Amino acid sequence: MNVLALDIGGTKLAAALVDNDLRIIERHECPTPASQTPQALTASLEALLSPLADRAQRVAVASTGIIHQGVLTAINPANLGGLEHFPLQETVSRITHLPCLALNDAQAAAWAEYQALEDDITDMAFITVSTGVGGGIVSGGRLMMGDGGLAGHFGHTLADPDGPRCGCGRIGCVEAIASGRGIAAAAQSALAGLDAKAIFTKAREGDVQAQSLVQRSARVLASMIADVKAVTDCQRVVIGGSVGLAVGYLEQVTGYLAQEPKAYQVMLKAAHYRHDAGLLGAAMLVQK
Repeated sequence: MNVLALDIGGTKLAAALVDNDLRIIERHECPTPASQTPQALTASLEALLSPLADRAQRVAVASTGIIHQGVLTAINPANLGGLEHFPLQETVSRITHLPCLALNDAQAAAWAEYQALEDDITDMAFITVSTGVGGGIVSGGRLMMGDGGLAGHFGHTLADPDGPRCGCGRIGCVEAIASGRGIAAAAQSALAGLDAKAIFTKAREGDVQAQSLVQRSARVLASMIADVKAVTDCQRVVIGGSVGLAVGYLEQVTGYLAQEPKAYQVMLKAAHYRHDAGLLGAAMLVQK
């Protein structure tokens, strides 16, 4: 059975035709519409999905935000604004004329990465550090979504009570500091206006401010991972996302986590499926 898998992120939309062996037969991407209204998103989804729909039997959607009963609500409007109570599952089914499953992208990625683990592990957390910071939890071999779809939104836990206001409305969230958007927002002087990718490049070139911004992100993420360990007692934490997979970032997080008390330390690894974890995890859940 071919699955049409869709990944909706704050920066890009990706659609792929995935076969039973999890091979991506064909893949298309486009930027997330700058005008993030229901009409703009629907138009982009139609353009992206229509060329692939007639070769699939099911659709699986992994999207940023809270997905509850097929409805998308952006927890941080700065990442995917204008989409409060967007009927995602219904919209995609109408476009493709196919049955659809929709869930949070980091939850989907957590399921894919759990399947890729080689060790005998039943409890795992996945963390994505990208435009925002998200996550997913596998407990006792089962993916946790929560009654309202909120499970795993680690990025909206507290990092600094005196920190910047997060787009979700809270003060000092991990996401407001450690995410790509958070890194860019804190840049000053010569780095002001640069995005996270450019700041990482500057850090590799030796720019002191850029290095400090990356280190701050890694330190906050390590502290959050210690909290996740305390709450879930997970056996492994998998890191993904454009920031999480950036060269040298995971090593910095590992170094800061090693400074935590031993009880809060846990083995870290980079995402096996890299940037396709959300797409493939959604496809896996449909094919179960």
